[in-house]
Amino acid sequence: MIDFTQLDRVIHEKGRLSIMTLLATRSPWSFQELKAELSHSDGNLISHLRTLTKEGYVRESKTTAQDSARPCTNYELTGAGNSAFQAYVRVLESIVRQTKPR
Repeated sequence: MIDFTQLDRVIHEKGRLSIMTLLATRSPWSFQELKAELSHSDGNLISHLRTLTKEGYVRESKTTAQDSARPCTNYELTGAGNSAFQAYVRVLESIVRQTKPR
């Protein structure tokens, strides 16, 4: 029987899953890069990033853009975020294995 309770509810939401997936592929991503890649509104993206940051999965850092003097906010997975994402992927893989015909 498939145990869906093992899915991390914080990551499982579509917007947060997409953010976590991008951050797992490379780090850091700037807010503007994430916004462009995911086509999220500012409000939607920042809401998901705040949830992930509050959970300890994502770290925010503020810098100055190299090509100008404007501030730039970057995001990357924390160690806990990377572990949570890898565990989430393992649960999904387990679900897929259980649904394949034998």
